Amino acid sequence: MEKATQVRPKAITVGLIRDRAREAEALEDLEELRRLVEDAGADVVAVVTQVRRTPDPGFYLGQGKVRELAEMVSASGAELVVFDDSLRPVQVKNLEDALNVKVLDRIQLILDIFARRARTREGQLQVELAQLQYLLPRLTGRGVELSRLGGGIGTRGPGETLLEMKQRQIRARIAHIQRELAAIETHRQALHAERQEKGLPVFALVGYTNAGKTTLFNRLTQAGAPAQDQLFTTLDPLVRKVRLNDLGEVLVSDTVGFIRKLPPSLVAAFRATLDEVYSAWALIHVIDITSPRMETEVQTVRAVLRQMRVDDKPILWVFNKIDKNTDPLRIHEARAMCPEAIFLSARTGEGLDRLVEAMARTLRSYWQRYRFRIPYAHARDLQWFYKAGRILVREDREDGVYLEAEVPPWLVGRMKAYRLEPSPVGSTETAEVIASSTS
Repeated sequence: MEKATQVRPKAITVGLIRDRAREAEALEDLEELRRLVEDAGADVVAVVTQVRRTPDPGFYLGQGKVRELAEMVSASGAELVVFDDSLRPVQVKNLEDALNVKVLDRIQLILDIFARRARTREGQLQVELAQLQYLLPRLTGRGVELSRLGGGIGTRGPGETLLEMKQRQIRARIAHIQRELAAIETHRQALHAERQEKGLPVFALVGYTNAGKTTLFNRLTQAGAPAQDQLFTTLDPLVRKVRLNDLGEVLVSDTVGFIRKLPPSLVAAFRATLDEVYSAWALIHVIDITSPRMETEVQTVRAVLRQMRVDDKPILWVFNKIDKNTDPLRIHEARAMCPEAIFLSARTGEGLDRLVEAMARTLRSYWQRYRFRIPYAHARDLQWFYKAGRILVREDREDGVYLEAEVPPWLVGRMKAYRLEPSPVGSTETAEVIASSTS
């Protein structure tokens, strides 16, 4: 017996062109919305635009355009209409009444995709929390008539039973999720503290969604994390160790991809993956060199990093997918944006060595000079200084081996029992201590 082919729902996407001078940008946004809709499991059968500086407060579109859209829905058999902006509750209600189909906005669509992608308990809780926080104000004035939404796109995550709950029950569920996430956050902060104690450096991969961050993460770490040609493949924190030549181990973390029109509330909802960005020593900004919207995507990522206040960290610019690039001008455009950029293919591994070298240079910039005394009983620990540091002075005395060495922070943490002073060599006070100890 042949397996029945699942029929994908038909959808129509809608957006405003607020300024003719920025029409191309508005159309790019709608093309991205089409990709989001298809990733959510529907087929876009039509795109509707209206030149309008501000949305209509009641229907988002003008009345004539709403009637035109209703006719298009009827003729195409569309079951879903998706708007490229955030809609107010009254706009959703009026549009659903006028069109007689389900209406979603961009935020609800993204949340639906998040619900599909989350795998860990923490990721699932974050999605549920974001969905409930989105849903709660939309219950106002509408009772609990949300059962009309049924299943399908835009209703994953909490499920129908939650959608039937009254405001009091939803608030109680939100409070419960927040307490559970707080407990997870406490555990994660303990892990971060342990990392800091050991001095393990952290590099965080950041970039626009579908730029190839997870593929690069797998190439660097041999982790085997799911990497697909989809938006928002990574929602859960991924952290793995990598050995950088003779510089020892570092941690590399993969993070959720950024996207245009991503509201601050959604950025806050996925603090789990973004926490790695805050704790990172340096960021690796992965850019899809084949994207026709490359420059806009770069600006979007930079804007989010500024919003997060982490744009002052060292950033390595990595232009990915050079194996698929057929436009030689793209390389020149990329170099104009960042002359020190690294060009590679995460899929084939071409150029990966240049990224590893750049990571090593970044690590060396964190090295500091310290004095150490290693007792002969622990002479085996000298190997760490030779393997992972640079010895400037060595003296073998009666009570042990005295070293002055440039070392990475992780080694400072590991060898703290042997340090002769709490601060790096360089201050007058430290210099006096060193002089007296050697006289």
